[in-house]
Amino acid sequence: MTSVTTTDGRGAAGAPVRALTVLYDAERVLCTHLRGWLARQPQLVPLELLPAGSAAARARFPGLDHSSGLEEVTVVGDSGQVYRGSRAWIVVLWALREHRPLAHKLATPAGAGLARGAALAAAKWRDARGPGRRRGGPWGGQAYRRADGWSYHPRTGWSYSPPSRAGAAPTSG
Repeated sequence: MTSVTTTDGRGAAGAPVRALTVLYDAERVLCTHLRGWLARQPQLVPLELLPAGSAAARARFPGLDHSSGLEEVTVVGDSGQVYRGSRAWIVVLWALREHRPLAHKLATPAGAGLARGAALAAAKWRDARGPGRRRGGPWGGQAYRRADGWSYHPRTGWSYSPPSRAGAAPTSG
């Protein structure tokens, strides 16, 4: 079961989505290119495109972790739903008239792996662009590790190592 987080702590999993705000990194070439592409697409659900970490984004979503929006795409629904990474891209595709059928396919268990792979490939391409990287950003071309177990090294690319469950509560099953 996928959980949906919200910007204000309320459960928004059952709320209809009538509008989406896409937070993108305005300092990255790939992100700004995709922003332009999204703006030209016919939309079934209106998309507002807002630079992540900007004063406008911080004012609009004060409870959101804005630093993570600079590392992966973040989408916020009008009822407070927050989607990140590949799930965010699936939601964005769902909002586009010509790409909704693809979003439905990517939302399946089989499609989710493809969506995750595409998001990781885009991140690898984006981070390898040298001057197109985020200026003054924390990555700086070194190994990059995420809490979900994915890591990127400039020489070997992306790899996955499940996070340690040491200290985790036992699961019942």
